[in-house]
Amino acid sequence: MFLSLKRVVKTGFINFWRNGFVSTSSVVVMTITLFVMGSLIFVNEMLDSSLELLRDKVDINAYFVIDAPEESILAVQGTLEQLDEVETVVYTSREEAEARFRERHKDDEIEIQALDELGSNPLLASLSIKAKDPTHYERINEFLQSDPSTVSTDGVPIVAKVNFNENKAAIEKLEQWMKAIETFGMVLSGVLVAVSVIIVFNTIRMTIYISREEIAVMRLVGASDMYIRGPFVFSGIMSGIIAATVTLISFYPLSIWLGPSTQEFFGDFNLFIFYTQNFGRIFIIIMLTGVFLGAFSSFLAVKKYLRV
Repeated sequence: MFLSLKRVVKTGFINFWRNGFVSTSSVVVMTITLFVMGSLIFVNEMLDSSLELLRDKVDINAYFVIDAPEESILAVQGTLEQLDEVETVVYTSREEAEARFRERHKDDEIEIQALDELGSNPLLASLSIKAKDPTHYERINEFLQSDPSTVSTDGVPIVAKVNFNENKAAIEKLEQWMKAIETFGMVLSGVLVAVSVIIVFNTIRMTIYISREEIAVMRLVGASDMYIRGPFVFSGIMSGIIAATVTLISFYPLSIWLGPSTQEFFGDFNLFIFYTQNFGRIFIIIMLTGVFLGAFSSFLAVKKYLRV
C-alpha cells in the first residue's frame, strides 16, 4: 500500500510538471477563486464591524415622571439587568441630565437662558437600555409598559415615556441589514465554490485528455480505479496548495496597504491587524478550500469523462 501511494504521488508530481501550461492554468484559476473567497472573509468582517458600531448606537430610553423616587427607578434598573435580553442598563438622574444639557448647549445662550428662566429642572431621569440583540427591544418595551416594578405603591405608573417607537425604524433596519449580509455571504460563498469546481474541473479535464493513452494502457494491465485516479487527484491537490500559498502571500502586502484606510472608514477595524491576528484561521480555510477544489474537481473529471 505504501509503495502504491509512493508511485501515485510520484506520477502525480511528474504529471503536474510535465503538463506545465495546464497546471499553471489550474493554479491561476484557483488562485483567483481563493482570492475572491478570502476577500469575502475580509468584507464580512468589515461589515460585521460596521454593524457592531451601529448596534452600539441603537438603544431605547425609559423616562420617568418627575416625582418618581430614585429607589423605585433603581429597582426597575435592577429588574431589567436580570432579563436575559438586556446587555447593559445605565441610569441618568435628573441632575446628571441637566448637567449634560448645559454642557452640550454651553455655546447656545438662548437654550441656557430658557432653562434658567424655568426656575426648576424640567428634565427627566432615565434608563438607557442596550439589548444583546436588536430583536429583543420589543420584549424590553413590553416589560417597561407592564411590569409591576414600573408602577408606584399608589398604582400610578412611574414610566412617563419609552422611545421604542421612535427608534423602531432604525432597529428594524439594522435587523434587515444583518440578515441580508448573512444571506449574501452564504449565497456568494456557495456560488463561488460551485463556479470554481466547474472551471477547475474543465481545466483539469485537459490534463486527463492529454494522458488518455497512458490511462488506456494502465487499464489494460489491470491498474485499479484508485491507482488511475490517484495521480490526477494528487496533481489537483498540488494546484490547490500552490494557489492557496500564492493567495495567502498576496494578502499580506494588500492588507498592509489597505489597513489604515479600513481603520479610518470602518472605525476600529484594521485589515492588517485582523489578517495577522487571525492568520491561522484564514490559513486553514484557504488551504483546505484549495485542496478540496483541486482534489474534488480532479476526482469528478476522471470519473465522469474517462469512465474509470
